[in-house]
Amino acid sequence: MRNSACTSIMVGKKASMDGSTFISRNEDRVKAIEPKKFLVHPAVTGRHETYVSPYNKLTVPLPENAMRYSATPSLDQSAGPNEEDGFNEANVGESATESVYANGRVLAYDPFVKNGLAEDSMTTLVLPYIHSAREGVEYLGKLVATYGAAEGNGVQFIDQNEVWYMEIATGHQWVAVRIPDDCYAVAPNQIMIEKVDFKDPDNYMWSDGIRDFVTEHDLNPDLDQWNFRHIFGTSTKLDRHYNTPRVWFAQRYLSPNSAANQHPEDSDMPFIRKAERKISVEDIEYLLGSHFNETKYNPVGEGDPDDMRRYRSIGLCRTAQSHILQVRPHDTGTQAILWIAFGIPGFSAYVPFFGNATDTDDSYSKLPKKMDFDHAFWLDEALAEIVESHLGEFYNDDQDFIKEMHSWTRRKIHEADVVATQKSGQDLTDYLTSQNHEIAQYCNNKTRELIFKLLTKGTELSKINYKMDPNL
Repeated sequence: MRNSACTSIMVGKKASMDGSTFISRNEDRVKAIEPKKFLVHPAVTGRHETYVSPYNKLTVPLPENAMRYSATPSLDQSAGPNEEDGFNEANVGESATESVYANGRVLAYDPFVKNGLAEDSMTTLVLPYIHSAREGVEYLGKLVATYGAAEGNGVQFIDQNEVWYMEIATGHQWVAVRIPDDCYAVAPNQIMIEKVDFKDPDNYMWSDGIRDFVTEHDLNPDLDQWNFRHIFGTSTKLDRHYNTPRVWFAQRYLSPNSAANQHPEDSDMPFIRKAERKISVEDIEYLLGSHFNETKYNPVGEGDPDDMRRYRSIGLCRTAQSHILQVRPHDTGTQAILWIAFGIPGFSAYVPFFGNATDTDDSYSKLPKKMDFDHAFWLDEALAEIVESHLGEFYNDDQDFIKEMHSWTRRKIHEADVVATQKSGQDLTDYLTSQNHEIAQYCNNKTRELIFKLLTKGTELSKINYKMDPNL
């Protein structure tokens, strides 16, 4: 089961406010509710097992040894683990995947492989075995060469120094680009990588034989360049209503001057762009939760109904979980942080978790099928539904809550950083694991408080009401 729609945002270390690298994505699904857990898999040694995908029966022998790694799998495992994103113990992160779509010309000569590598398996089969972002691309590329790809996907990899984005377009053809340190990139369910410099293997990688494949089948429409988007991608009316508007909104926010003349339906907006100011984790949170805020295209704004429903926004009710992977520029063992929000990301707080940890709180790892107020996924889903039901009355309370969470989580991370300088090895890992539990419990409690506050406030908003005469 593929993600029907996602949005990815990547930031190089010189483009961020504190020197961090970032990758991030909204995991959007067909259904409005797709319950997700957050857990940590322990390291493995001496294993002799074979992985078989419940989704398409892809069969892969597993390496004997695997690193500890975190993941956000689906509660329902019948369509595969869909572990999506996480960090391993080498502080390397992955986000998989952004669904992308190739044109019929290229698929005619290299169709997808039915039981090849698909999204459901991509984190499970890659993240526990890689030691850098670059190695992530190389490792995944070898799997595609061996087993083929079952679908088109964009995959992000991160370490302390580099951010890589890889697009698998057909059954065996792919390219990857290193996001420049002073730039950011936005991917919206469309093949986005543009020119590929085959003389620069430090910043580009590609599948074996891809140039011969394009030449042999006369697939390049350009006279003077080798542009992956033009050769393998699409440019359709659907793209201009479903995909390009998301890039437009993000770029007008981060690059308001250079993107000033762009339009939501522009087909050739650049994939990689220089930010006009330093980017913070809060900026990424805002964009992942955005819905054309303060424009005529806002579906919960005021204006012409046709404009309000014209384009697909970044934040959706169908977001199963939203994540931001951050690797900070120090080497204290606390550098990797995974930020998670469930529900509609614009209405939920992103909760930070140190990557150097051995487990997660029960409220994240033990998820019941039915809604309750003891588990983070259901808390965030409930909050989003309540806020949107009375958006005009509840929006300010919700945004005050998110602002408070921004401040509290930043302070908590700083305090943990200070303590962590006096710890190392397993002692440090145990301490950060305990901090993750404290963070989860605090944020859950604050979310519950807001839910109960809004439910109480909502009793005054009922239409089944009547103004009583005080003398009766």
